[in-house]
Amino acid sequence: MDAVRAADPAAPLSHADVRRIVTGVMLAMFLAALDQTIVATALPTIGRELHNVADLPWVVTAYLVAATAATPLYGKFSDIHGRRVSMLVGIATFMVGSLVCALAPNMLVLIAARGLQGLGGGGLISLAQTAVADVAAPRERGRYQAYFAAVFASSSLAGPVLGGVIAEHLHWSVIFWINLPLGLLAYWMTDRTLKRLPRHERWHRLDVLGAALITCASVTLMLALNWGGSRYEWSSPQVLSLLVGSLVLWALFAWRLLTAEEPLIPLTVLRDRVVRAGTISSCFGMGTLIGLTVFLPLFFEVVTGLTAGQSGLALIPLTVGVVCGATFTGRRLAHVRHYKRLPLVGTSIAAAGCVALSFYAADMPLVLLDATLALISVGMGTMLPVTTVSVQNAVAPQQLGTTTAAIGFFRQLGGALMVAVLGAVVLGVHADSGGVTRETLKVAASSEQIGRFSAMFLVAALGYALAVVFFLRMEERPLRGRAGPPTE
Repeated sequence: MDAVRAADPAAPLSHADVRRIVTGVMLAMFLAALDQTIVATALPTIGRELHNVADLPWVVTAYLVAATAATPLYGKFSDIHGRRVSMLVGIATFMVGSLVCALAPNMLVLIAARGLQGLGGGGLISLAQTAVADVAAPRERGRYQAYFAAVFASSSLAGPVLGGVIAEHLHWSVIFWINLPLGLLAYWMTDRTLKRLPRHERWHRLDVLGAALITCASVTLMLALNWGGSRYEWSSPQVLSLLVGSLVLWALFAWRLLTAEEPLIPLTVLRDRVVRAGTISSCFGMGTLIGLTVFLPLFFEVVTGLTAGQSGLALIPLTVGVVCGATFTGRRLAHVRHYKRLPLVGTSIAAAGCVALSFYAADMPLVLLDATLALISVGMGTMLPVTTVSVQNAVAPQQLGTTTAAIGFFRQLGGALMVAVLGAVVLGVHADSGGVTRETLKVAASSEQIGRFSAMFLVAALGYALAVVFFLRMEERPLRGRAGPPTE
């Protein structure tokens, strides 16, 4: 039977074939998702050993910005050359970046290598979602999106713990060395399983200039948000120059989208109401979730007095809840007609939960605080599979790679910008004191410090509210595929 299938790639895929494909792409996705979390707890050790603490945030930012810019390029590249070749290129690039990170003699080399890692890892997540879209009809696709949510949750839970243990008991470079055997396994499984994918190749031009513009615009904006109020005053020439420069670069990027023959983000795709509204909604929702994940451990340590290890455990409800919400909604997608109802309620609850935290988080018992975070994350989780499946359902098969990459691009961009915005709210004060760090904030949970975190939760509530607004504007089109008649 395997010989027959190999000789006839166009033969229908069996359930076992689909399961093997999904398993292969999930490993590649886990590789990229784990590297976004495993580094965080090792950063202080890395800074001490490389004698450069000031530039530590860029170890994370370099990866995120490079991944954001690369994601749409991988989408188009996969539409030209196929998902398998694109995934193999991404894994290989990621492994090379990991090798250079492990051997980095100083912070500058490490930051550059993290950017190279991001160029590889940026395509793995969106390509995994695109590969599933190639083998499963939209109505049947939700359950696979739930599997991907489980990958993100497991990486969010295992990454910080594993990174801390490695940095404390081994050497920080081991967190990059372990990517090599994992990458080889992902490469082998991808090479084997994705040979059976349906082919929808179509020639595209890669908009490298557009990717460069969006990268520079994002970097200058994040520099301004990171330095404003901490390293320099908000009214200083340095910060104002960065803001003006970013504005000019964003304008040039918009001009590029309007004038390029094939821009980085195709306007023909974004003109579709479902794609446009679903992508923007996902950008605000996912970006807010990423921002909360980054700064909640700081809240736990500063306001509630937990240790670093305890704050990691207290964050579990936020990550597990997303999986629960995404899994339940993904499975319901195949059986309901009005699939927008549950995510609208869930994301509205997430916004309301953030408003409640802005007023009462500092006084809440830890159990009630974690219960509220679980409610927020479950609500947000209901939106993720619906936006992805709805956007994929709205485009032709030959546009799946580009469109899925576009939604991944805006999710990562939303995360990068929300981290910078929340960082400016929580840490961007006291420029005259050289900036606020985790250590200076932990001296005492004063009313001023609690006020910063209250503002953080209000900004998060606004992010979720905007996600709801754009989700309301997304047209609810019938999902293609067979999974039994919808019930409501």
